[in-house]
Amino acid sequence: MRHDTGRLFAGIFIVGLGAVFLLGSLGELRVGRFIGDFWPLMLIFVGIWHMASTNFRRIGMGLILILIGGVFLLANLDVLPYSAWSLLWPSVVILAGLWLIFRPRFRGVSEKAPDVTEDDLGAFVMFWGGDHNITSQNFRGGKATAIFGGLDINLRDARLAGASATVELTAVFGGIDIRVPADWDVVVDSNALLGGVDNKHHASGEGGSRPRLFIRATALFGGIDIKD
Repeated sequence: MRHDTGRLFAGIFIVGLGAVFLLGSLGELRVGRFIGDFWPLMLIFVGIWHMASTNFRRIGMGLILILIGGVFLLANLDVLPYSAWSLLWPSVVILAGLWLIFRPRFRGVSEKAPDVTEDDLGAFVMFWGGDHNITSQNFRGGKATAIFGGLDINLRDARLAGASATVELTAVFGGIDIRVPADWDVVVDSNALLGGVDNKHHASGEGGSRPRLFIRATALFGGIDIKD
């Protein structure tokens, strides 16, 4: 279904682009001016395609692209009394907050993760940065949030209190780096919108006996890196 949707939208885009150039060749349309005024339609088109490709189950990125395209289109057509940028960035910030409030649930993994506690990790930074070196030999998990800032969390000298623990990470217009011992397994469950979660951790040792860390990661206009 997703493949068919992508082919349909690609076909519509190519047909539309060909029609524009055809009208230009016939002298019915000034192609340069048309593209200069209506290029934001491409963002709107991509936003609609993104939502349709997921059967409208994940619409966050699509709505943001439609909003950006709509603001620039109205500005190009002199419909808005203000510049596009003066309206765009506050709108994106508002959408970012709404996405955090109504963000999709984590998809879940085949193995049930333990509940999150903040006894061993409870970090929050805004417009700032911080380093957290966790050396607890009874680590039970926790939460860390970076908003317009950065966090560096080092768990390489920690040991789990039990067989597994859960950490919840949230990066909004910022970044989080977390370093995990090489002899731990890492299971990542992530939500990302115009951001990314990169798991670079490579476990070593005997698979059946390794401790397991569950990471629930949310990245919004930011990034979360999981490393050894």
